[in-house]
Amino acid sequence: MNLPDNLKYTSEHEWIRVEGDFAYIGITDYAQKELGDIVFVEIETVGEELSKGDTFGTIEAVKTVSDMFMPLSGEILEVNPKLEDEPEIVNNEPYGDGWMMKMSLSNTDELNDLLSDKAYLELIG
Repeated sequence: MNLPDNLKYTSEHEWIRVEGDFAYIGITDYAQKELGDIVFVEIETVGEELSKGDTFGTIEAVKTVSDMFMPLSGEILEVNPKLEDEPEIVNNEPYGDGWMMKMSLSNTDELNDLLSDKAYLELIG
């Protein structure tokens, strides 16, 4: 299983890459494998200020639809434009071109609640 050590993780299977005051969010390799073939990603919360734990969108696979949750509080600035025409990119490159959204951070203390790659690996077994 691919788990980059430069990312942070949540127990809801999202990854977070922090770059200054911004963060990129996606779902983990484990999550995309569990979901199966991803056919649609819907994020209609661009421009909204959301709190940690709020739903920011949904991801639809062939067999299921799942909510995606904010790993940190902040404003959603951008959705990955590739997802509209190529949602399967999440299956192929979950940590690269398959990122979901970019956000600004409103409470950097929340970063302390995220999991390291080792802690996430323990969680998923």
